[in-house]
Amino acid sequence: MIRLIYNLLFPFAVLVFLPGFVVKMLRRGNYRDKFGQRFGFYDDETRRALSAAHNTWVHAVSVGEVMIALKLVASMKESEPALRVALTTTTTTGFALARRKAPDWIEVIYTPLDFWPIMRRAFTLIRPDRVILVEAEVWPNLSAIAHRREIPLALVNARLSPRSERRFRKFNLLVRANFQKLGLVCVQEPEDVARWESLGVSRARIHPVGSIKFDPENVQPHPAQPRSVLQTLGIDPARPIFLGGSTHPGEEELLAGVFQQLRREFPNLFLIIAPRHVERSRAIANRLRDLGLALICRSDVDAAPAAHNCLLLDTTGELRDWYSVATLVFIGKSLTARGGQNPVEAIVADRPVVFGPHMENFARLAHSLVAAGGALQPNDEAGLTITAAGLLRDSDARVRLVRNARAVLDRHRGATTRTVGLLKNLRASVA
Repeated sequence: MIRLIYNLLFPFAVLVFLPGFVVKMLRRGNYRDKFGQRFGFYDDETRRALSAAHNTWVHAVSVGEVMIALKLVASMKESEPALRVALTTTTTTGFALARRKAPDWIEVIYTPLDFWPIMRRAFTLIRPDRVILVEAEVWPNLSAIAHRREIPLALVNARLSPRSERRFRKFNLLVRANFQKLGLVCVQEPEDVARWESLGVSRARIHPVGSIKFDPENVQPHPAQPRSVLQTLGIDPARPIFLGGSTHPGEEELLAGVFQQLRREFPNLFLIIAPRHVERSRAIANRLRDLGLALICRSDVDAAPAAHNCLLLDTTGELRDWYSVATLVFIGKSLTARGGQNPVEAIVADRPVVFGPHMENFARLAHSLVAAGGALQPNDEAGLTITAAGLLRDSDARVRLVRNARAVLDRHRGATTRTVGLLKNLRASVA
């Protein structure tokens, strides 16, 4: 009955949220490409690619989840050479990244809307032998159709923020049946087991394996391209570089202020800013130039005519490699915004990290890093300036931060391999 009401109300919900969705798509761009896939319409090329064999359906919402998915399926391919994957993603940035990085045995398509006829059409096209959801989004119709067709459904790298847990508990009667259909839930910490069990998942199906996102294996950056770009700009890679990764509104101006203060003591300092949403790049560039920075965008580097002290990364999928050239990394969405971004790639690149007080989405990891002396957590712009200056002066302190942070990540080492083993057994148990 609940799902019937859900499907009856779904078209009206689409109409209500459509204007905001359209604005977001227009802002991010590339919304026309494959747009019909969201409604279950697929061209002949896509149909041919997916008709060759049964596929493992992997769903990843956006860029972060796509990176996890690609890492996971690459490991799966090693033990399952015949593996074919249909990778669905929701955002245009996630779609662009997936298409750019996916090998030919992965077909990238947009996530179908969770409306019964649309989702049923997607299942008929993909013909999955299992469905793997990365981190979140257990949609009612997706889980119901998988359950009815006896297709195993797994949630990997399961993430449950305090806010989401409170919301799920509030609507427990509505979501419980959804979670009960999960055949496997891979959680990041042992203490997560009881939380997922309280939401309706059978205890026997919950496995604490660590975090794929925090697993330091096979996440090495490739610094050659960033170094080449810096050389084009006339920037010596040995020069001190302050990098702000995955920044959110307000943080770019804040970093500009910190940078200008630091330049009084470190006149050779270079600033790199990588916004979380590249569609904001033009506005960010204009604002930072107004603040007095000599800025060049990554996409304009080949035409760079003059000296610059700031590089804006207006491209996607490159940040992991850019961390490797930084002297010091600030993790975005932690000072002027709430939630925080993932610090793991910077740590794996052997770079010291600092972040603000708002790391709610990575609270457990952030707490562990700070407690172990693997990261520093200033509370405001003044604190960030003091912290950054201290680390730029003291190379030994930077080395200690990296060493301690690596020790924290080692607790998650092998999470990807453990998840792959459980997924292989899941398919074998229902084959």
